[in-house]
Amino acid sequence: MLFHEIYGCYYQAIAKILSLAISGEVTEKSMKEIIDNNAFSESFLEIVPALGNGQWPLLLSNLTTPIQHVPTMPLTTLQLRWLKAISLDKRIKLFQADWDFLKDVEPLFVPSDYIAFDQYGDGDPYEDENYIHIFHTIVTAIKEHQKIKVEYNSAKGTHRRIMCDPVKLEYSEKDDKFRIDIASCRFATMLNVAGIESCEIIGKARFVALPEDRHSEAYFLCELSDERNALERFLLHFAHFKKEAWQTDGKQYQIKIHYDADDKTELLIRILSFGPFVKVLEPEYFVNLIKERLQMQKSCGLK
Repeated sequence: MLFHEIYGCYYQAIAKILSLAISGEVTEKSMKEIIDNNAFSESFLEIVPALGNGQWPLLLSNLTTPIQHVPTMPLTTLQLRWLKAISLDKRIKLFQADWDFLKDVEPLFVPSDYIAFDQYGDGDPYEDENYIHIFHTIVTAIKEHQKIKVEYNSAKGTHRRIMCDPVKLEYSEKDDKFRIDIASCRFATMLNVAGIESCEIIGKARFVALPEDRHSEAYFLCELSDERNALERFLLHFAHFKKEAWQTDGKQYQIKIHYDADDKTELLIRILSFGPFVKVLEPEYFVNLIKERLQMQKSCGLK
């Protein structure tokens, strides 16, 4: 483990308790609140008695402490090198972090040391200044519950001026793209950040809460014939989805994939890439979508 347990949540909780004790502000109530917020709530049953009965000689019976200096958690060399490696990620500029304290640290690894497997090559332009500015504007709008106006180019080539309430940002590791979940817009429920030409905050957001079924979970059940290493390829292809798989006979398997209903088009494309080795069994509407997709390809002369 890069980060040793000595820097874990329990030690963070006790450090906060001792900091309050040094200033004479600690109470049993504040200790419980600190533990609830920084460790597991049931830890209160172990930490408070250990501090109170002298098992851990850090607090006296009157809730003062013999410790004179506020506890600090210095980073190890390994932690600094790991943080330096993270700071070299091309997406890191989006988060306005200050990495100056790492300028003389050797990174644990560099981006060229690893390759993201099965990831599309047309990811977002993370180092583009306009993209960074748009990203920061969206983050500010989400935090402050503000409405935004964007000039947007869709993947289909259409251009729209959209006013909406940004709800949250999502990142797709496979697509290497950020997108925003939006409300109060009749044209879309989600926008790709890279498709936004400009973005400005125009006032207070109106939405109260998103519908519970906004991103409902869906599933499909398929039958797979393990020819040409199809099973391994399929499981790798759907590695980041919740799934269940079982063997039915010899090289025959059934696999149930759970996914976000908004991603059904992407799922269709992925399934069709396996050709005759995968057959969708249910639900019926998903089977019909497969048929429609195949008929559309046939009408275009695709085989």
